[in-house]
Amino acid sequence: MSKAILFVDDEPIILLSMKSQVKQHFGDLYKYFTSESAHEAWELIGELVEEGITILVIISDWSMPGMNGDEFLRKVHSEFPQIEKVIVTGFADLKSIEALDSEIGLSSCLKKPWEENELISAISKAIGV
Repeated sequence: MSKAILFVDDEPIILLSMKSQVKQHFGDLYKYFTSESAHEAWELIGELVEEGITILVIISDWSMPGMNGDEFLRKVHSEFPQIEKVIVTGFADLKSIEALDSEIGLSSCLKKPWEENELISAISKAIGV
């Protein structure tokens, strides 16, 4: 069974950066997927589940057009509580982050700009390696 990591951000350069940093560290142990919106990511999750691919962790930006990352991760949690969730934010307030964490049990919260070692550490913690 394939295992996957999903990155969600409306900025393609951010997606490319996160994916390349993580893939460089974990190599071919996992499949890596990206989505430029929460709606696109939700459709992709459905496709991956149908294909029998296990999504281990979703790393989502907080602020995105259409549906913010907090709303998206709440939706993911309601359908797939076993998927670990990491939020990345440049400007969400601490109370909002704490509220989201208490509701869905965030694995981590990263501040933009993140350090590569922080990203790798957050994912390692989320997937238990």
